[in-house]
Amino acid sequence: MASLFELAKILRSKNSGPFELTLDVLFDNEESYFRVKESGKINIDTVCKLYGITEDRVCNIVFFDPALGFKITILRDVSSGTIGDRDVYGAQQHAPLMNLEV
Repeated sequence: MASLFELAKILRSKNSGPFELTLDVLFDNEESYFRVKESGKINIDTVCKLYGITEDRVCNIVFFDPALGFKITILRDVSSGTIGDRDVYGAQQHAPLMNLEV
């Protein structure tokens, strides 16, 4: 087993508009990418557990083989820049994925 942090080349998050966050995970080799993809660990249930959200807050999970990466889009708790927003750019939200064991 290895953590997603150890396998991925890039783990990042960003706003996908004011109401959504996108989590990007990119790999620099096919072996690691397909290991993660074929593990089945990247799914709605895992995302919900890691982020403490319900299924209806997960917009999509998309694997893109040509880029050796996947993208997860979830709804933000509050819109970007409003009262209560702790990360206006959504740039610190990838951390829960880092320690996922695959």
